[in-house]
Amino acid sequence: MLKISVGSGKMKGLSSLNTNTLTNEFCQKSSKKDNLICSMCYSWLQLNTYRKNCQPSWENNSKLLSERVIDTYYLPQITDKIFRFNSHGELINDYHMINIINLVNKNHRTVFTLWTKRIGIVNRVLKEHKKPKNLILVYSSPLTDTQFNLPKNFDKVFTGVDKRTDVKINCFGDCVSCRRCYTLEDTTTHINEKIKPYSKKVN
Repeated sequence: MLKISVGSGKMKGLSSLNTNTLTNEFCQKSSKKDNLICSMCYSWLQLNTYRKNCQPSWENNSKLLSERVIDTYYLPQITDKIFRFNSHGELINDYHMINIINLVNKNHRTVFTLWTKRIGIVNRVLKEHKKPKNLILVYSSPLTDTQFNLPKNFDKVFTGVDKRTDVKINCFGDCVSCRRCYTLEDTTTHINEKIKPYSKKVN
């Protein structure tokens, strides 16, 4: 069974489907590159400290989502109005993306938002699978202070801002109240958040 989590902090009250950042090869490689925001990964920090207890269930999610296409019958029924993928973790492979699409299609009354840096996986899968209308794709900028153009098939871009003062900060936490990332009725395409002083992962 896939484990659904409920967030805390800025994501308090928001349900999400997460995977294990610590065993994701993409995350492992990216976290070692000082020029990437991944070197300041909050998920890596939390899973190595006060959220260690989440590792087993999120690792189980990683395996279930990435090893094969799950029969729709076994995908969870979601009753939330909004739902997040990848508040922890990242897309692993094509199976992972296909399973997300199938889960979204099964729950057409919920608006889902997927954060990912893996444009290649998304675009490859969307060549064969139609993007659901209730799925919002957010490109998670790999670089701080860099405003990327909206990638193909994506709806929004999320950027961590560190030193730049000319970029408008429009993310202040409390996702459930804001919902800018969880609706297409808000036409904002670029969402910027002041990054918090997380410690770098020790390799």
